Amino acid sequence: MDSRYAVSPLDGRYGRYTEPLRAHVSEAALMRARVEVEAEYLIALADLDATPLELGSDTRETLRGLYEGFDAADAEVIKQLEVEGWKDYAATNHDVKAVEYFVRDALIESGNREATPWVHFGLTSEDVNNLAQRLMAKPATEEVLVPAIREIRDALVAFAHDYAETPMLARTHGQPATPTTFGKEMAVYAARLGRALAEIERAASGLSGKLAGASGTYAAHHVAYPEVDWPAFSREFVTSLGLEHNGLTTQVNPCDDLQTLFDSLRNANNVLLDLDQDIWLYVSQRYLGQETVEGETGSSTMPHKVNPIDFENSEGNLSKANSDLVFLGDYVTTSRLQRDLSDSTVKRNVGAAFAHCLIGYEKTKRGLDKVAPNEDVMLEDLNANPEVIGEAVQTVLRREGDEQAYERIKALSRGKRATLADFRELFDDLDVSEDVREELHALTPAGYTGIAAELAEDV
Repeated sequence: MDSRYAVSPLDGRYGRYTEPLRAHVSEAALMRARVEVEAEYLIALADLDATPLELGSDTRETLRGLYEGFDAADAEVIKQLEVEGWKDYAATNHDVKAVEYFVRDALIESGNREATPWVHFGLTSEDVNNLAQRLMAKPATEEVLVPAIREIRDALVAFAHDYAETPMLARTHGQPATPTTFGKEMAVYAARLGRALAEIERAASGLSGKLAGASGTYAAHHVAYPEVDWPAFSREFVTSLGLEHNGLTTQVNPCDDLQTLFDSLRNANNVLLDLDQDIWLYVSQRYLGQETVEGETGSSTMPHKVNPIDFENSEGNLSKANSDLVFLGDYVTTSRLQRDLSDSTVKRNVGAAFAHCLIGYEKTKRGLDKVAPNEDVMLEDLNANPEVIGEAVQTVLRREGDEQAYERIKALSRGKRATLADFRELFDDLDVSEDVREELHALTPAGYTGIAAELAEDV
């Protein structure tokens, strides 16, 4: 399809950024994951002593080949089974039933018709879907989103180390405040993002699945083979897929685990939104310069412009992602009584939320690759705001027992511009030892950064 005619910009304008997610969260990926569940479940049934089902090595290889080699042609067959009919199969108008028939037909074609009654044996669609959805979300998170976030974290660590000693005026409430270093400020974001990454990884590894039938009671399985320990079978099967087992459910696997994953992604996005906005402000203050791209236009009317568009684009996409993640987390954790289908269409939008995340991550990383500190501008701004050493002065005077230390500096600097000369004049009039006077005279805005450099280097 021509991307210019895509309904969503995720597959249109931004398709080149979201392409890595297609293998994990597209409709074809959902089909493939469902085939994997059906195939592996059939093999697990054959391994039960209680069932007469026998599957030779060739049949097992055929079944596993259905999902391991799943391609566009297979996806087209399943879609035809659902909406048009295929071969002798009438249209199912049911996407999971279409997958069942796809697997059954493959068995027939390979000479294993006797195994077809066991495909989807005792299952409800939600048994397949809840597992398939997590088989999509887990690798999409671990193989696409987490590496993208980690690249940003690593870039911030590099900034922290490279500019650990680069002094910079801080601003609290938008006003000049105690100086810091650019490296230390980037270290703060690197540390925050590292903690957020750990939360995402824990959430992805903790995704859980159920396989307990239409009301979560194993009823169909139990009536067929009451002697089998079906909860144990379910636990072994679900964990073999790399998921944790949830043994007590309705027809629906409660999506608390997915909500935890969505919340962890949102936490990381919030860190990056904060970063995007701060970088935007640093660019506005000329603290950060931006690399120009040959031939690129910054403004349609102002030729000189180099806009921080990557950070703005990231901000917009991460905000959209967070809105979607909140909605998804709130919605998928409820279901009327034992089951209603309102969540089915909602869950199809998980990929879209992930896609907005990925675009945001790619844009932030691209933006960071194009900025560098203007150290001269930072130093100039520091020198233009010498009043920021007031905190240092009053703290030293407090140490020396001056009861009016804070008030002296307040009178000198609050609401007005105090120069270094003003401070030095004050120092000369103070009743302090010469050692203390020299200590005060040595204070400069650029030198008053505490242990910022060490903090940055330690991240």
